[in-house]
Amino acid sequence: MRLAFSTLAFPGRMLADVAAAGSAMGYEGIELRLVDGELIDSNMDASQRARVRAAVEAAGLPVVAVDSSIRLTDGDPGPEIVRFLELANAWESPVVRVFGGALDDDPALRARQIRGAADVLEAAVPAAERLGVAIGVETHDSFSASATVAELLGLVPSPSVGAVWDSHHPHRMGETPSEIAANFGDRVLLAQVKDARRSSEKDGGWQLVLLGEGEVEVRTMLEVLAGRGYAGWVSVEWEKRWHAEIEEPEIALPQHIALLRAWMDEIDATSKEQS
Repeated sequence: MRLAFSTLAFPGRMLADVAAAGSAMGYEGIELRLVDGELIDSNMDASQRARVRAAVEAAGLPVVAVDSSIRLTDGDPGPEIVRFLELANAWESPVVRVFGGALDDDPALRARQIRGAADVLEAAVPAAERLGVAIGVETHDSFSASATVAELLGLVPSPSVGAVWDSHHPHRMGETPSEIAANFGDRVLLAQVKDARRSSEKDGGWQLVLLGEGEVEVRTMLEVLAGRGYAGWVSVEWEKRWHAEIEEPEIALPQHIALLRAWMDEIDATSKEQS
């Protein structure tokens, strides 16, 4: 497993500077959510696309995922999914991240919404296959539980569709890393890590914190992934864009990479002792 970081950590900064900073901190890949401090516009022209590619290449960082705001249950997201797949192809990224969206509490309507989301993904599979980019559904919003994402993936068996495992949201839903891994099997396309602790003072009841200072089982997540032979990217999602009160990236990102490397070394050493 190799370590990447999300550009969410650097709101308001130019991509070239962000990529150079992440590389200097030791990260080996970059997850694109913000470009020059703004959410990615799927209608970027060719010159804008080339400038993004040049910025990450100058820092020596492959793009591990291109993160959209697409919600599968909203309207007709099919055309935008294709545009994001084309962006990812231009940047040689293996994954476009999408959200599942909102689900109704009524079981019958919920089932129709999940079937509709599956239809959207199935319709996008030919473009994903042609462009060599997979679509990853993140554990987020009404799909925060891995069981819900797995329910959707079960309707779309294509290897061009999989899961983005965010460490925090399934934890909020009461799932353990072992349960999450069992639900996803071999369909994890990207692992995003963050830590948090419960807080009655925050909207949503959670405060993001430095790695190891919260209750999210990130180390166990890494153990489970390693045990299952996951060889993909682990991306640090420090959400400074959404939470201005958390530490600056110059503090948080070095802290995360140091601890993640220590944990991964320990996991690797333990695995070799047991083999």
